[in-house]
Amino acid sequence: MTQDTAHPGSVRPGGRTARVREAVLRAAGDLLVERGFATLDLAEVAARAEVGKTTVYRRWRTPAGLVADLLVDMAETSLPHSDTGSLRGDLLENARLVGKTLTDPRQSRLFRAVIAAATSDDTAAAALRAFYDTRLTEWSPCVTAAITRGDLPPETDPRAVLSAVSAPLYYRLLASGDPVDETAVSAAAEAAALAAEQGVFAVSTTKPTD
Repeated sequence: MTQDTAHPGSVRPGGRTARVREAVLRAAGDLLVERGFATLDLAEVAARAEVGKTTVYRRWRTPAGLVADLLVDMAETSLPHSDTGSLRGDLLENARLVGKTLTDPRQSRLFRAVIAAATSDDTAAAALRAFYDTRLTEWSPCVTAAITRGDLPPETDPRAVLSAVSAPLYYRLLASGDPVDETAVSAAAEAAALAAEQGVFAVSTTKPTD
């Protein structure tokens, strides 16, 4: 992306600009955790971050622009994928990372607020999709390595496997309210591994007949 087409504030800065970005994103995250997206106000973010209001409005433009850059920052600082040497081991580490995020007192509230923002704002929705695209791209080598070892069908879709790991954990956070504990984490990883081994996530390359 060029600076003109990137999400507001999402071009990685350096020096003083980096410090300003860090302060603003921390303040925005705090306010999202405290009150959610509906009342996120750029002037209040600027005051809490002790940054000039004009700077915040010029760089991030809208509350959705702040959410977008917050997601960029979260993607940039996310842990790299694991390499345990086995599909189950890698998927379990992925599930544990998701579970840790969703049970962290700050991060879980922040994700709720970001997801709420994405349901009502196209910019926030695009940023959320980009965040998960980054996460899936980072962890896909775990599945492709399993394919190379012959543990999975060649046509297996790595992103579908990884989505199957995280989906039940997000369901617990956002819908059922059931705990995102070690039992749930292990079950999510095992279920995804079993389904992948059975070819559930294999993408057919055969053209349908008439």
